[in-house]
Amino acid sequence: MVNIQNVTEDILWIGASDRRLARFENLFPLTRGVSYNNYVVLDEKITVFDTSDVSVADQYLENLQGALGDRQPDYLVVLHMEPDHCSQLANVLRLYPDVTVVGSAQTFNFMKQFFPELADVKRQVVKEGDVLETGKHSFRFVAAPMVHWPEVLLAYDEASKALFSADAFGTFGAIESSIFADESDFEKNYLDEARRYYANIVGKFGMQVQAVLKKAAGLEISMLLPLHGPVWRKDLGWFLDKYQKWSTYTPEEPDSILIVYGSLYGHTASAAQAAAAKLQAKGRRVSVYDVSGTDVSYLISEVWRCGKIALFCPTYCNGIYPPMKNFLHDMEALGVSNRTFALAENGTWAPASGKLMRAELENLKNVTILDQMLTMKSALHDEAALDAFVEAVNA
Repeated sequence: MVNIQNVTEDILWIGASDRRLARFENLFPLTRGVSYNNYVVLDEKITVFDTSDVSVADQYLENLQGALGDRQPDYLVVLHMEPDHCSQLANVLRLYPDVTVVGSAQTFNFMKQFFPELADVKRQVVKEGDVLETGKHSFRFVAAPMVHWPEVLLAYDEASKALFSADAFGTFGAIESSIFADESDFEKNYLDEARRYYANIVGKFGMQVQAVLKKAAGLEISMLLPLHGPVWRKDLGWFLDKYQKWSTYTPEEPDSILIVYGSLYGHTASAAQAAAAKLQAKGRRVSVYDVSGTDVSYLISEVWRCGKIALFCPTYCNGIYPPMKNFLHDMEALGVSNRTFALAENGTWAPASGKLMRAELENLKNVTILDQMLTMKSALHDEAALDAFVEAVNA
């Protein structure tokens, strides 16, 4: 069944959602699926923006042919060569062999790697500032290297003021019914997944995102058309402000506190819960997660949200509890900065995880590690020590 929605009178959404995929990039859990967005612009010359993932290939091709009818596309613009957006290139070119593929020079290098048989495809290489004229529409290309691959282009349509934004401004989550963010409760249904998408996939490339945001600030943008998630046509400033914070490692909620604990038998967990209750009583918003039972992508998303992070960790084989060490590694790999950390350690005979975690966190840029450490031996019995720790975190 064809599923096509109008973005404007002549810009068509021909995407699809996959609710069966368990993990995005075989890494990040998907509890609500993911959408793959594709667009057709009907003009004197017809332009198709990107292909799709193999998991939704049938729906994509059905939508594409439904949108075109007996017409032939003139251009296939490839903004991003990641397989979830390019897997159907060969199939589209078999259907429409006369189409001109438009992309950056690096796009065609990657295309040859994924599809050696397309080495001689009819092509138009574009770069920053180049314009593709199709009649009423003029698409000006914006280079967006490392957002989040090196070949990425964005395309700004001077007619509709729409920015075809590749993976920028995307989010996890299938399209519910309407493709538009303003026809869903985005803050309730998508914001956490938008943050998790950004922090885990694009988070390391904050400087590159900042460069793209500066370019975007010079454009009169009325719509954002990402490759994943809802289309934006209202309240763009609200969402762009999120990206401004996320890409500068500015806490979205500087006063919120994230507590992440590891616990073998429940004693460290009990201490973390007691600290959370005391902080909550002081009027702080506190979130508590078990590092062993929570996929690290959710923890990273919470790091991007919160200004303070308290880590409760047992000593394990004279080292850091392994799931906590993995969490610390991810924070370092993604370049976390501008946060305050508090450390609590446990150990029956030789507590050492606090000192070891501090050494790991000192690899991060522009972070504060509180001097007040909570040390437990087996279990927490010293309420005064807990109160002192809570006061330091709350300050």
